[in-house]
Amino acid sequence: MGKEAGGAKAQQSRMLVAQQAARLMAEEGIADYAFAKRKAARQLGMEEANCLPTNAEIESELRIHQGIYQADTHPEMLYQLRVEAVQVMRLLDRFDPQLSGPVLDGTAGRYAETEIHLFADSDKEVEIFLLNKNISYQTGERSFHYRDERRKLPMFTIEGALGPIKLVVFSPDDIRSAPRGMLGEGAINRARTAIVEHLIIQTTP
Repeated sequence: MGKEAGGAKAQQSRMLVAQQAARLMAEEGIADYAFAKRKAARQLGMEEANCLPTNAEIESELRIHQGIYQADTHPEMLYQLRVEAVQVMRLLDRFDPQLSGPVLDGTAGRYAETEIHLFADSDKEVEIFLLNKNISYQTGERSFHYRDERRKLPMFTIEGALGPIKLVVFSPDDIRSAPRGMLGEGAINRARTAIVEHLIIQTTP
């Protein structure tokens, strides 16, 4: 009985932390699940390992939060983010762009970053393209769980009208094998331009 009660208490704690983490992501623009989870746990005084929810549990609560508290604004914002993503993807068509992350899966908040994956033999190809188009950018890296290793890939950040757009450069060989997602549920979702355009038509506010 005591073990069952302890399990129920831990489950309740995970739900509370997941709800608080979802609120932080939706209202404060936190994009990193692990950071949101730790901050929520500290705020609630529930930092034990068995109190920490999975990323999938947080995502579920995030969708609920957006459906309740941002029902009037979220669909329009998501629509605009996807429209801007398609515009950038068309511009970068030679690099076989694919949309990924919250803008694709529908959980993007008001401070969302748009993530677009590009495929090129070298990140220099992308850099030269941006320079030739007079597009300002910042360089960086993004880390991915890829197959049996963790890989850092080159990234260019450009400023969109609605927020930063992250252009992550993969090898052409990676176009058929996506890295693992943060939710621990296999490969991340990615979508080509035509699929995102179809999503936009389906979800027009």
